[in-house]
Amino acid sequence: MLWFESNGSHRHRRVTLPDSVPDAARTKLRASLGARRRSLTPGERAHAAQRVARNAERALHLKAGSRIALYAALPWELDAAPLIELARERGCRIYLPRIDRPRSARGMRFLEMTGALRRNRLGIDEPDNAARLGARWLDLVFLPLVGFDRHGLRLGSGGGFYDRAFAFRRHRQAWHTPKLVGLAYAFQEVARIDPAAHDVRMDAVITDQGYIRCTTG
Repeated sequence: MLWFESNGSHRHRRVTLPDSVPDAARTKLRASLGARRRSLTPGERAHAAQRVARNAERALHLKAGSRIALYAALPWELDAAPLIELARERGCRIYLPRIDRPRSARGMRFLEMTGALRRNRLGIDEPDNAARLGARWLDLVFLPLVGFDRHGLRLGSGGGFYDRAFAFRRHRQAWHTPKLVGLAYAFQEVARIDPAAHDVRMDAVITDQGYIRCTTG
């Protein structure tokens, strides 16, 4: 399911790409979409972030007490701050990822967003407390991304942290939560990304133009 709203002069056009993006081209695609993302002005970023938060509110109806994971955005990522504020207003429990051991199966953990944040070696703000929650017990996870397709495939930054944290989701007969929802600018959609063995698919993507239910969702 997809719905659009006019975005006036800020409306983005989808990038035109071939029907398939092979694994060997992921680096090139990541660079191309990353450059487009970095070209946005601060005003365009702020406008898109507000629209994404409004679209999330319409599509998902955040409930008090829900355990929701978000992220502290890097300067070139879609800012999740308006959505974090919305989730707080709705009484949700908010968790942010913390990267402890980069290449291990438990490289990413989720800590409740209370108290001060500290900046890790990658420049990402993280909670500095002991209120940890396993990825399996989250209700809803909003993920940053570089590119996506409507089959739920997500092109990340290449670290593989989210894929390892949610690897259990590949056994969908046993796990139906948490729901994984990407946050993106509309221009980050591509026609198709060829899957890799480690990919964990998303259920939906929310952009500044609307809500996209992926075929996996």
